[in-house]
Amino acid sequence: MDGYYQCINCNARYETTSMAIACVKCNDLLQVRYDYASATPMDLDLWKSRPLSVWRYRELLPLGSKSRIISLGEGGTGLHRSEHLADDIKLKSLHVKFEGENPTGSFKDRGMTVSISKALEFQTKMVACASTGNTSASLAAYAARSGLRCIVLIPAAKIAQGKLAQAIAHGATILEIDGNFDDSLRAVVKLTERNPSIALLNSVNPFRIEGQKTLAFEVCDQLGFKPPDVLIVPVGNAGNISSIWKGFEELREVGIIDKLPRLVGIQAEGAAPLAEAYKSKRDLIQPVKNPETVATAIRIGSPASWKKALRAVAESRGTIETASDKEILQAQRDLARREGIFVEPAGASSIAGLRKLQNNGYFDHDERIVCVATGHGLKDPEIVMVDAKTTRTTSNIENIERILGLR
Repeated sequence: MDGYYQCINCNARYETTSMAIACVKCNDLLQVRYDYASATPMDLDLWKSRPLSVWRYRELLPLGSKSRIISLGEGGTGLHRSEHLADDIKLKSLHVKFEGENPTGSFKDRGMTVSISKALEFQTKMVACASTGNTSASLAAYAARSGLRCIVLIPAAKIAQGKLAQAIAHGATILEIDGNFDDSLRAVVKLTERNPSIALLNSVNPFRIEGQKTLAFEVCDQLGFKPPDVLIVPVGNAGNISSIWKGFEELREVGIIDKLPRLVGIQAEGAAPLAEAYKSKRDLIQPVKNPETVATAIRIGSPASWKKALRAVAESRGTIETASDKEILQAQRDLARREGIFVEPAGASSIAGLRKLQNNGYFDHDERIVCVATGHGLKDPEIVMVDAKTTRTTSNIENIERILGLR
């Protein structure tokens, strides 16, 4: 579908003839919008004839008809009915959308397939990002697939080795930046501003958001084209919650759904500027200078998409909650041991927030709830291994039975 850029602040419009991030009038973020009034009605039978994936919904994605799609088979992730956890938390209906099933193990692949494909359409030669791990892994893989040079800036502070290994394996040029993620993001923004031949593919890139919105499409699709009552998602740089809300809004705009879910964002206690602003009913966030949490993927003190995220939560009549590291790690164990779903700590924060809100009476018992688990547990295996316990013994069967309490 043909689209145009629109500023989220001053509503200025621009043609999408090149890769752009910010409005030239007010310097706020751009997003891709469409003329729905003139759009061809969506053909659900056509969608259903295609594999469940990001590109199943290509009529609602901003790629030219002759563009080359760069894909690794992203999307089509499971929406897992989680009966054990639902019973534990005393809910009637709970599903986990496990984004760790994407090609590089996180939801980032949804946005990367669209933004990399669009970068090729604009004849870009190099791509770059700042990352706490998952974005670098995804960008490096898709850049390799497309033949583009990939530049990654990561904070010199601890980064999960599983994620860094992916970026290294895919051949990215990796620079460690003194400071945290926010310092890295500021640096890569300046780098791409000074060197227009390098496309910035962080979540501030509007085409990243276009790919990530397909999570909302899939959830509705998997529920019989009906939205959940509540969708809960971890929040770091805030691009994901913003994109998911955009997806739900577009499905309503084209007449596929007739109601919208409440969105609930979950931040780690040590990196929660959005939650603090929302609870204080302030329109501005106060950045956290030194964010700290075991959930490295959401260890971000100054979310770039904070304005869009606050709007999305307010418009959906949702909320933003926090979870402690202890609550997040317990949720990670619960998902693994009760549902067989192994997620990284950030991905478990949605379950941690769900439990906390349920204890405070936030949900109606009959509501249909979807929690997004954003990344695979193998992204950050060191966290699990800290408390790993094994028992060493001989191969003597009597010894084994004795240890297992069978004799």
